[in-house]
Amino acid sequence: MTKGKRTGIELTAYDDIFETDESRAEAALSKIRDIPLAEIDEFPDHPFKVLMDEDMEQLVDSIKRSGVMTPATVRLKEDGRYELISGHRRKKACELAGLETLKCEVKELTRDEAIIVMVESNLQRTTILPSEKAFAYKMRLEAMNRQGERSDLTSSPLDNKLKGTTSAQQISQKSGDSQPQIYRYIRLTELVPEILQMVDERQIAFRPAVELSYLTEGQQYTLLEAMEYNDATPSLAQAIKMKKFMQDGKLTNEVIQSIMQEEKPNQKEKPAFKDERITKLIPKSIPRGQETDFVVKALEFYNRHLQRSKDRER
Repeated sequence: MTKGKRTGIELTAYDDIFETDESRAEAALSKIRDIPLAEIDEFPDHPFKVLMDEDMEQLVDSIKRSGVMTPATVRLKEDGRYELISGHRRKKACELAGLETLKCEVKELTRDEAIIVMVESNLQRTTILPSEKAFAYKMRLEAMNRQGERSDLTSSPLDNKLKGTTSAQQISQKSGDSQPQIYRYIRLTELVPEILQMVDERQIAFRPAVELSYLTEGQQYTLLEAMEYNDATPSLAQAIKMKKFMQDGKLTNEVIQSIMQEEKPNQKEKPAFKDERITKLIPKSIPRGQETDFVVKALEFYNRHLQRSKDRER
């Protein structure tokens, strides 16, 4: 062999050869530190809500007693501040507990990697609102798309011609929701905030909400007015009908109002009052929907009778 000739073989560093599991664990621990809350920024467009509920009260009490047991996850931003990836409830609990720092694990992540970690960590929650899933799935698919993976939001998730595993399939395997269900959730992001909130509050069922998401913003606000006026929410059949009229260019304000005034089968026998002491006194000749007016008029008549009786006694 020629003297001084390089072999091109890179030798493993001495320290790497003899690195133990303990030393590697210590290296990982070096990335866990207490970071001032004032230096931690919220994750942009974070889709998961931090609720001030009983669970939050219990978390605050736990942190006051024992501190933060599981570190939050953050990444160092270009401006030197930290961005919170997972641990928004822990951060809020620390604020309520009067602490100034949060135990965090600092990870080197790109923007899209951070989105994927944020979504995966929050999908482990026991209770997730439909709106939270909707925006979380959308954010993750878009992030995976920017990373060069298959995640075309406009293509059919049932297209058998696609080769390989789509991003929606990957999310399905981890979340438990089927591909079609993931795409249905994403449709909810097209709803106006007021209707989306009604979905979260279970005033509007999930499947009708998906159909309503195809209506324009103006049509959705017209629908809101019709729902309030008729004191009713659309059934799946009504939602599908409105979507069809919209696709045909025939969904006018009058059509929306007419559809919402339709009598739904499950409402035909729905009584205005649950108390049998009231319902048995209402004549059967009173049209459905006018029971309350009848009772109000009867009470007004009775109150006038009482007043006349008092006047005669004076």
